Amino acid sequence: MEKQIVILGAGYAGLVCAIQTHKYLASSEAKITLVNKHSYHQLITLLHESAVGARSDRSLRIPLEKVLHDKDVTLHKGTVTKIAPDAKQVVLEDGKSLPYDLLVIAIGSETEYFGIPGLKEHAFTLKSLNQARLLRAHVESCFARYPLERKRELLRFVVGGAGFSGIELVGEFADALPRLANEAGVPLEYVEIYNVEAAPGILPGFDVDLVKTAEESLKARGVRFMTGVPITRVEPGLVHLNTGDIIEAETIVWTGGVRGNQIVVDAGFETDPRGRAKVDAYLQSVNHEGVYILGDCALILNEQGRPYPPTAQLAWQMGAACGKYLYHDVRGGLKEEFQPNIAGAIASLGRKDAIGKIGRSFKTTGKMAYLFKDASNYRYLNKIGSVFSSR
Repeated sequence: MEKQIVILGAGYAGLVCAIQTHKYLASSEAKITLVNKHSYHQLITLLHESAVGARSDRSLRIPLEKVLHDKDVTLHKGTVTKIAPDAKQVVLEDGKSLPYDLLVIAIGSETEYFGIPGLKEHAFTLKSLNQARLLRAHVESCFARYPLERKRELLRFVVGGAGFSGIELVGEFADALPRLANEAGVPLEYVEIYNVEAAPGILPGFDVDLVKTAEESLKARGVRFMTGVPITRVEPGLVHLNTGDIIEAETIVWTGGVRGNQIVVDAGFETDPRGRAKVDAYLQSVNHEGVYILGDCALILNEQGRPYPPTAQLAWQMGAACGKYLYHDVRGGLKEEFQPNIAGAIASLGRKDAIGKIGRSFKTTGKMAYLFKDASNYRYLNKIGSVFSSR
C-alpha cells in the first residue's frame, strides 16, 4: 500500500530529503509531498551578501519546480500552522489538512532574542531573502538621506552577535559601505560599524590564530568590536549596553542566536529549553514514532554532549540520512545511526576574504579560503541538481 510521506520545509534539510527519498522509493511505494511557503529554495548561507547588494537575489533563489521537475515529488505551496502527530495530520494556513503516514519536519528555527526589551521590535534579522532585501533597502536609504538630514546616526551600523552570521555580515558591511558612501558623496570617516557581542570573543569554535586573523582584517577596514558587552535594551535608534553606554544608530541588526520552531513546541514534541526537538540516533522524535525532525529545529549532540551549531552542511547531511531512513520504513531493513561528517568551517570576511579550517588540521585564510567557501556552495548545488546563477 502506498505510503503518504509529507516533508515540511524546502530548506537544506527538507529539499535534500525529498530528493533522496525520490531516488530510493518508487512512486507505487510512496507519495512524497514537499510543503514550502515559497515556490523557491533559498541559499540562506549567502544572505549576508544579498543584504548589501554584493550578490543578486535571483542567484540565491532556486525555483523548486526546476529542481523537482523530473522527480516524483509533489510540491505544495503553503504555510504550516499546526502539526497534529496524534491525528497524523498537518494543518496549513489556508485551512487544508494533509494526512501522513511518515512525517519529516524541517521548518527551520526562529530568532532567539534572549528577552532583551525592544530587540525584536527595533532590530533587523537576516533569516530569509525578504529580510535581506529589507535590510539592503534600509541601508541604501540611510546613505541617500544623510546629505539632506546630516544625522550621524544614519551612518552608524550596529551588528549584534559575533558568531558566523554576525561576522559574515560585518565583513560585507566593511566592504560595501565605502562604496555606498562614495556614491552618496559621504566622507568615509563618518561611517561607523560596530560589532557587539556578549561573549568574551568572536567566532566561538574557531582556532585562536584564525580568530586573530579575522579581527585584524575587519579592524583594518573600520570595524569596531565590543566583546564582553551584552545589549540590555533597544529603542528606536538607540542600543543600550550593560556598561551604561548608548550607541545611537539607525541600523541595528541582530544575529545573536536561534531557537527551535514554536510550531514544533506547540505540537507536543519533546524539546530542550530553547525549543529544539529531541531526536534519537535515527533523527526520529523521541516521543512520536514515524516523525523525523531535521535541521535547525532539531537538537543534535556532538561527542562532548554539546549541541552541534546549526549549519547548512549538517542540515543537508540530516536530509540525506533521513531519505535512507524513510526507505527502510517502507521496505524494511536495519537503519544505521546518524553520524555527522563535519568537513570544516569557513567564515567569509567580505569580498574575497575568509578564514577556515578544513578537516582536523588544514587552515586557510584570505582569497584561498573564500574560494573554498565558493566551492562548497557549488558542491551543494550539484547535490540538488541545480546550476549556480550569475551574480
